[in-house]
This record gives sequence, C-alpha cells and structure tokens, in this order.
Amino acid sequence: MSPPCSVVLQPGSMLATRLNPKERRKMKKKFNTIYSLLIAAFLLTACQAAEKAPQAGIEADMGGYKYRVISVTEAQSMLENKDFIMLNVYTPWEKDIPQTDLRIGYDVLPENMHQLPAEKDAKIVVYCLSGGMSKKAVATLVTSGYTNIWMIDGGLTSWEAAGLPTEK
Repeated sequence: MSPPCSVVLQPGSMLATRLNPKERRKMKKKFNTIYSLLIAAFLLTACQAAEKAPQAGIEADMGGYKYRVISVTEAQSMLENKDFIMLNVYTPWEKDIPQTDLRIGYDVLPENMHQLPAEKDAKIVVYCLSGGMSKKAVATLVTSGYTNIWMIDGGLTSWEAAGLPTEK
C-alpha cells in the first residue's frame, strides 16, 4: 500500500507534496460533492427568497397590510350572495367578470379613489387579467387604508380557464 502522499524534492525548488493518483481522485470527488452541495444550497436559498404569490383562499401580507387571496371558485360562490364591490383594474379593458361594479385601471387608481366607498372597511374584490396589475392595485388600496381587500388569484385568465362566463 502506498502512502497517501509523498514528498518530492526538485533541485532549486521548495519542499512540495504530491498526492498519489488514488488520493487525488478521492480529493477531487470530495471537492465536487462539496461544490455541488454549495450550489444546491445557494439555489434553494435564492428560490425561497423570491417573492411567492400567496395561495388562494388565504390571508396575505403586504408590508404589514393584510388582504385576502381567493380562487375563482370562491369568487364565483361569493357572487351568489354579493356583499362587496367588484373592481376590474385591468388595462386596457377587454371584458369583465359578471356583476363587476367598477372598472378603474390599476395605473389610474390613486386619482380615482373617490369612486370607491368612503368606508375603509368596505369589502372590495379586485381582479385583472392574470394577477400582476391586481397586486399593484391591492398595494394602492391597502396603503390608502382599506382593510377588507380581496384579490382573485389568476384573474380573468383563471376565471375563463375554469369555464366561467365573462361580459363585454
């Protein structure tokens, strides 16, 4: 059995150590394993740090302000006993979910807050095409003091994918 490393002296050089080929392979394998684990840990951390959309039917938090995310099925059943304002914030406007009360583009919502109920605890259900504009509108509403905001997860895209009707 050969020693794990040997000492090699070369004329004019400093003392050097060299691993035998078997130990070199073991060392390389350990290095690759550690390197792979570090990359995996980095990727997992990066993925967890990315902003996740809240799941439907749960309370979400936006900078200390709470709002509720609901599925299209939950929204549809809420329409049977409607006790809220339905707000379409998609721009440019194309179509609505039935019983939509207001159409205000997410980008012009701040200057059109007067169209919303003055009561800050009024229940407002927000939707857009797929969710991005709704999140911005929800941010505007909650930072303006509204406390009973609901957002339809997936917006009109999810609504239509579920086979539910829309209005033009």
